[in-house]
Amino acid sequence: MASVMLSGAESLKPIRAIAPSGIGSAGSDFPKRFSSQKGLVCYTRNPRTRTIAPKCSLSSSRPVSQPRFIQHKQEAFWFYRFLSIVYDHIINPGHWTEDMRDEALEPADLYDRKMTVVDVGGGTGFTTLGIVKHVDAKNVTILDQSPHQLAKAKEKEPLKECRIIEGDAEDLPFPTDYADRYISAGSIEYWPDPQRGIREAYRVLKIGGKACIIGPVYPTFWLSRFFADLWMLFPKEEEYIEWFRKAGFKNVQIKRIGPKWYRGVRRHGLIMGCSVTGEKPFTGDSPLQLGPKVEDVKKPVNKFVFLSRLILGAIAGAYFVLIPIYMWLKDKIVPKGWPI
Repeated sequence: MASVMLSGAESLKPIRAIAPSGIGSAGSDFPKRFSSQKGLVCYTRNPRTRTIAPKCSLSSSRPVSQPRFIQHKQEAFWFYRFLSIVYDHIINPGHWTEDMRDEALEPADLYDRKMTVVDVGGGTGFTTLGIVKHVDAKNVTILDQSPHQLAKAKEKEPLKECRIIEGDAEDLPFPTDYADRYISAGSIEYWPDPQRGIREAYRVLKIGGKACIIGPVYPTFWLSRFFADLWMLFPKEEEYIEWFRKAGFKNVQIKRIGPKWYRGVRRHGLIMGCSVTGEKPFTGDSPLQLGPKVEDVKKPVNKFVFLSRLILGAIAGAYFVLIPIYMWLKDKIVPKGWPI
């Protein structure tokens, strides 16, 4: 189901195609095989396997330079300073429902209550509430750079025993080979360097541990692409796979998720659109070596430029608050079984 060509109406019909190599292209050089688990695509390294390229990635190439006004830690910090007030009441109902959360966490394989789990970019703890259904709260650490978001997490009774700390997803305060599971939902879109964040996920996991990153998918509709590129990072599916592979992960899988009222439509992009998992095959640090971090949060910023970016980014983000309302209304108006 997940390996499909998605048209404007997104009929879920598998189509076989040869995909060109290279990140950001229509496809990737990672052959996929169907998983028996619904909604999953597994990426393997067998060069003789042909690739099934999802059309949700067949959008126009993005320009080399992107404004992405909120894809920076300082802008994201202040963005959530205000959004944290209404996050659980505005964002979750339209973009990150309980059903979506539980479905997205399923590939993480949280089967043991004694597992050590880190929830990176855990924010208000909404995703963590799904984690502690399967893992004892005392074994879970919530990390986020926003004290305002974490303050909301601390108020939730099921999370009282969780360890809650401020930190940077690209420079985690955990030792190598520390956790059984790494979870990050709705965070990668704000990382200036996603590859570095996924490399850190590899480092902190124990051998055999799983990373599960839940995040946006890039739109194919032109207006949605415009606002996505202004607001924050909306990766393509093959970009997720490339980042995981380069970090050293094996058995990489993608599971597509979305609100029920979208009826599978993904042309507008989804703030929570896919759950990507990978396994750490060897102990120790990631084989990938990187240079200095893209963004130094301690470096002074031009206040006018900073404020302009924050305002423009918030305006662009408002578009994606309206999209779920639009899709919900279409679902109510258009008869079931008809493409929307």
